[in-house]
Amino acid sequence: MSDAQDTLLNITPLDGRYAARLAPLTTIFSEFGLIRRRFEVEVAWLIALCDEPGIPEAVPLTADETAWLNGLAQGFSLDDARRVKAIEATTNHDVKAVEYALREKLAGTPLANRAGFIHFACTSEDINNLAHALMLRDGLAVLRDARRDLLGALASLAWSLGNLPMLARTHGQAATPTTLGKEFAVFAHRLGRIDRQIDAVELPAKLNGAVGNYNAHVVAYPEVHWEALARRVIEERFGLRQNPLTTQIESHDGMAELFDALCRWNTVLLSLDRDVWSYISAGYLAQQAVAGEVGSSTMPHKINPIDFENSEGNLGLANALLGHLARKLPVSRLQRDLTDSTVIRSVGAAFGHTLLAMLATRKGLGKLHADHERLAGDLDQAWEVLAEPVQTVMRKAGLPNPYEQLKAMTRGQAITADTLRAFIAQLDLPAADKRRLLALTPASYIGLAPQLARRVRRPS
Repeated sequence: MSDAQDTLLNITPLDGRYAARLAPLTTIFSEFGLIRRRFEVEVAWLIALCDEPGIPEAVPLTADETAWLNGLAQGFSLDDARRVKAIEATTNHDVKAVEYALREKLAGTPLANRAGFIHFACTSEDINNLAHALMLRDGLAVLRDARRDLLGALASLAWSLGNLPMLARTHGQAATPTTLGKEFAVFAHRLGRIDRQIDAVELPAKLNGAVGNYNAHVVAYPEVHWEALARRVIEERFGLRQNPLTTQIESHDGMAELFDALCRWNTVLLSLDRDVWSYISAGYLAQQAVAGEVGSSTMPHKINPIDFENSEGNLGLANALLGHLARKLPVSRLQRDLTDSTVIRSVGAAFGHTLLAMLATRKGLGKLHADHERLAGDLDQAWEVLAEPVQTVMRKAGLPNPYEQLKAMTRGQAITADTLRAFIAQLDLPAADKRRLLALTPASYIGLAPQLARRVRRPS
């Protein structure tokens, strides 16, 4: 069966319809990716034990032997993973299968006498929690690239459309004008803030045995500083953060913090999708027609906002998974139960739907252009929005009941430029204030919106 036919038979669209778009995540979160990282952790722990002077039975490694072991981890292949799965068919234990596969690699080599120190004093979760943390770090790098690309696109729209007036809508009704670019700047600012929070999340890890106390370690070698040895592997080898107090499992609080932050990013992105969808519906934003693309099977004229709709749908799926992961993973009965083991395998799906959404929104943003005439036309039909500045200047001048006067004149009524200017002309206002109000139009009543739109970092 060909690869194309294979994807048609996948039960999940992440591995079928969307497989090409998610290729960067495949080697990270697949079963292969998990096995590869487990193998790498086993190798790192063996090297650390051999480098520890307090463990003389784990004979020190030469530089060449260390390089050879590291080469095994770096060169871990699909065939290696298949061998692990073959062993697992007998052991019915996935981590033990990795241990046995590494033992096979050492058999018949000068390192065979160190085989007894593979997985020494470890519980499976010592290997798994590090493997998952490393997978998350790699997955975050992929999402980070997509986030920064999207933020750059938003910044470009903020700057290029920062001076373009637009009728704002609060509660869906005509409201004080803004600029189109300033609204994109708001989302760039919101997403940028969460982007920094995501980057600031630390990924904790542990290497402390069956219930987190180094019990077996201390019985075998009571003089070794096991916490320091574990820290060297976790922090110096892998660049993670040691969690000093755990049960059998690393408590997953760092994961929960990360998944909550990703949920917040996704929620803001979903709000952007819906706003852009609404601006397209109102005609403020138009979409570039793509040659050969069909918008509707029966209506030839249609250019549907499919990218933003696709993103919104995937964000819902992503946040359903991320929300469950964030709520479930920090909860474990007593020193551990296995409910986290199966749930954590869905992290790749959560990242996959998140990445799909980001890519879809970014694609959609690249097709947008503003309809200047439509924007100007709607503003010119909304002179009632100038009731706000008029009553505000009347307040400044101490005139009686300014809000109530403007409310009586404008609420639920069509107001023209002539109607409003006639009202302004008869007001007892300072000459400079009156001139400023008479010159005002809905399109010029945009406050500091152009300057605010440029508060986001200028795109390179």
